[in-house]
Amino acid sequence: MKKTTLLLASITCCFVLLLACSKVPITNRKQVSLIPEGELISLSLTEYQSFLKANPPVAASDPQATMVKQIGSKIQQSVTKYMAQNKLSKRLEGFKWEFNLVNDKTINAWCMPGGKVVVYTGLLAVTQTEAALAMVMGHEIAHAVARHGNERMSQQLMTQAGGVALGVALQNKSAETKAIFQTAYGAGAAVGLILPYSRLHETEADKLGLIFAAMAGYDPREAPKFWQRMAAKGGAKPPELLSTHPSDANRVKELNKFMPQALKYYKPS
Repeated sequence: MKKTTLLLASITCCFVLLLACSKVPITNRKQVSLIPEGELISLSLTEYQSFLKANPPVAASDPQATMVKQIGSKIQQSVTKYMAQNKLSKRLEGFKWEFNLVNDKTINAWCMPGGKVVVYTGLLAVTQTEAALAMVMGHEIAHAVARHGNERMSQQLMTQAGGVALGVALQNKSAETKAIFQTAYGAGAAVGLILPYSRLHETEADKLGLIFAAMAGYDPREAPKFWQRMAAKGGAKPPELLSTHPSDANRVKELNKFMPQALKYYKPS
């Protein structure tokens, strides 16, 4: 009986994996996303509001907060346009975009599923220009659009839960699923627990982010300059963005390598 249960669990798990396969925009890499995106968007709304309650956003009337919202709005429009042009609009179902600036010296920014974006004031000293900030926001938004978080959460569920427990976690929206979400997308007190994106994810987000920002009217050539400034701030304890976003000379090289493609989308506003 036990062997039969395990066999059925394995078959079910394989079936779920086949159904959960999708392709990342631009790279067309196949990925496995086991968690319904709608569930992640629902979880992100709760976590995002909790974060903002603990970290009140800078008033919308503040010039820097206004800049963040304006950049976010332009990139949102370019994302919508790009997805529509490539018949991928379904990936944006359930997105309810929000762009907030929080007063924190940490050099960081992130985007949860559904387009929930936060930029830390500490990041602005390094971005220095509106275009550079657009590159960072485009990159973080690209992670959400590419569903990288779903992919790494799925890997965590498969590792921690295994065959039978995986189905239970997904079906019942268990506390374990929420805990893994907090690890994957955590902010505030849990920021140190965030799972690092792989270099593969970073490269994909770099490429997609450059296109989104370029379509929004921002010069993609600002991206390598920003990451060079970030690398210069490294040390014994690198900035938050560097701890979860590998950055080195090779990254800048790859950005410059992809630049001709990104510039095709760039039309100065």
